[in-house]
Amino acid sequence: MTPGTTRKPTDSLDDDDYPAYTMGRAADMLGTTPAFLRALGEAGLITPLRSDGGHRRYSRHQLRLAGRVRELVDGGTAIDAACRIVLLEDQLAEARQLNEQLRHQATGPPAIEPSASSPAVSSPPASSVSGGGE
Repeated sequence: MTPGTTRKPTDSLDDDDYPAYTMGRAADMLGTTPAFLRALGEAGLITPLRSDGGHRRYSRHQLRLAGRVRELVDGGTAIDAACRIVLLEDQLAEARQLNEQLRHQATGPPAIEPSASSPAVSSPPASSVSGGGE
């Protein structure tokens, strides 16, 4: 958001990074304990925003990461290893998304086909191309 602009109340509804959930609500949604969420913060996987009163607030993106860690931990993976796996998965997803955006920008708009009135550019005849065996 640029300086001088105001945020509308509905802007947060679709924002995956908006810290909308309290620690208690987040723990309830994930079926875990607040201590589990604190452990994820200590492991460096998620850093919740703090409210004016100092309470932790979590975003939907952070809850998805925490939920994935929970799945791995429930499957027997150590919490530190699960956090590292989820962090790498998240970084890979972001890199793929960026790669797709850059690929889309690089291709640009579709090329315009030459019209019948404009001269067409042709490639050289196959016989003039060096075969490399000379």
